[in-house]
Amino acid sequence: MISDYTVGPVVYRSHTFTASGAFTVNTLSQNPNIPDNIDVLSIGGGGAGGYTGPNYGGGGGGAGGLHYRTGLSLPGGANSYPVVIGAGGNSGGSSGHTGGTTSSPLVAFTAAGGGRGGQGAAGNGQNGASGGAGNYNGGTAGAATGAAAHPGAIDITSPTPNADGWGNAGNTPPAGSGNNGDGSGGGGAGGAGAFQTAPKNAGTGGVGARYTIVNGDATYYAGGGGGGAHNGPGGVSGAGGNGGGGAGGSNPGPASGEGTIGENGAAGTGGGGGGAGNKKGAANATAGGSGLFVVRYQIASVPTQKATGGSISHFGGKTIHTFTSTGDFDNISGDDLLSCEVIILGGGGGGGCWQGGGGGAGRFYRNDNVNISPGPQAVTIGAGGQGSFRPEGGYPEINPGENGTNSVFNSTTMAGGGGGGEYGGNALAGGSGGGGAGHDTTYAPGGAATGGNLVAVTNTDTPTSGAGNAGGTGDADGGHSAAGGGGAGGLGNNGPASDSNGAPGGLGIRLPSTFRNPDATVGYISNGVQNFVGGGGGGGAGPPNANTSGGGGGAAQTPNTKSGPGMPSPEITTYEWAGAGSGNGDSSAKRARSAQVNSGSGGGGNGYGAAAGGIWGGNGGSGIVLIAYPT
Repeated sequence: MISDYTVGPVVYRSHTFTASGAFTVNTLSQNPNIPDNIDVLSIGGGGAGGYTGPNYGGGGGGAGGLHYRTGLSLPGGANSYPVVIGAGGNSGGSSGHTGGTTSSPLVAFTAAGGGRGGQGAAGNGQNGASGGAGNYNGGTAGAATGAAAHPGAIDITSPTPNADGWGNAGNTPPAGSGNNGDGSGGGGAGGAGAFQTAPKNAGTGGVGARYTIVNGDATYYAGGGGGGAHNGPGGVSGAGGNGGGGAGGSNPGPASGEGTIGENGAAGTGGGGGGAGNKKGAANATAGGSGLFVVRYQIASVPTQKATGGSISHFGGKTIHTFTSTGDFDNISGDDLLSCEVIILGGGGGGGCWQGGGGGAGRFYRNDNVNISPGPQAVTIGAGGQGSFRPEGGYPEINPGENGTNSVFNSTTMAGGGGGGEYGGNALAGGSGGGGAGHDTTYAPGGAATGGNLVAVTNTDTPTSGAGNAGGTGDADGGHSAAGGGGAGGLGNNGPASDSNGAPGGLGIRLPSTFRNPDATVGYISNGVQNFVGGGGGGGAGPPNANTSGGGGGAAQTPNTKSGPGMPSPEITTYEWAGAGSGNGDSSAKRARSAQVNSGSGGGGNGYGAAAGGIWGGNGGSGIVLIAYPT
């Protein structure tokens, strides 16, 4: 019998042998994620139950030995391996009642048969992997060659040093007439046989052991046979007849004639036969159950995620899809709707140059209960805007930094951040607005936030319009310092009138706890805490060429080095906050700080002056989409 079934993400195929045959390996796995090893359950034949004489019941047969081993290597690769199934001990005569051995060259061990139950007055049980029970008035139980310490749990591997697998001894009844004349129980793979003194019922066979290898369901195997009764019902296999051990024969009372025949052990379980009831003759003893051989191996893996698309990770009981570039999210769960937590962040705006304002952050959206329909849904990741460029010695009015582009998922669009202004160019509106330029009143105002300002979003869903804020206003007098771009979590700061340092960008927003996997690199550091995104770019410095300038949105600095197109590498070493670009205060530097990719943060504005070859504002960071659901 061949069965395919799934346990967690693993798809297994099992081959179950209840009769002798061959297991053929045609080819080995060509998939590096699917191993070539096998799991094996091997059980010997159960011993026969004992027959009776006057005034006593027969002893129960012992179960066949039970081996369970996992992760075994194939001894010869692709090949045909014979399998021999041990027969149950036969039911007649005074010898030959021990179960047969189950074996195959596929494995290095054999499963021995169980011992026969005691028969006749004071008859001894035979030794076996599990021993047969002793008989009334002096008969001793057979010893067990199997290991007796099975803990009772499911799918317990058998001890490697023991050649006969799991097994336990049968029971030796007490001597003399005080033992009621009932037969004792044979040993099982999971426990020893027993004798029952009160009420006057025959002893129970030892309990079997549970394994799932055949089809994924936990099933008992290799239970001991119950003892035959002298006066009353026959004993059963332990724990309510578990493991295929036959029930012992019954007898309503000595004056009522002969008792009943016990049950045979169940075929394909290795269970011991039940002892015969009082006065049943030798020809009416019961047979043990035949053995079993099962081979299992992995044939496939079922993905634990309910959807495809993006980079997939697992954290906190959730499956997380991280989109850093455009693609499709495909609900393959089979559910009509898949409930998800969703983050959408537009691309950050580029910074301005020549006392340029910082770029604004992309608009930020959070919803912890979004129902996604089956099938593919497009995911668009917004690009970061390019920082503006001013040629060497150039004064003409030129464009500010570019806006970032939109990120889109499930009919929800989050706008890219606005470009930072520069002397000669206004800041642009965007998801969060760009910061205004310094020096000239005409270009000082910051860009507006598309969708309106929303400065107080913390640990909650955003409105459908998302979160974003306007850029700050540049200083037109005094320091001529540029403003910071707006952040998803706060307004861009105004350029200070008291000095020429550029202003910091607006604060970012920390990602929800679902997306704070410490092994992932999503979000950046602010105030020493990880997972911030959507900070505004810092503004550039005004004259007289200050060496300090506005930091990107956030509040903690992390050193990093970036280089710009056509520039030496590294071009400039500065600081970033929440992944946003910091403004530049050194006129000899080529480019202000660019924001981190997939931060949705704004690029930094460049400072006063123009180095050889021209200067650039920092580029905005690209956006991101995050989708999570319970694993």
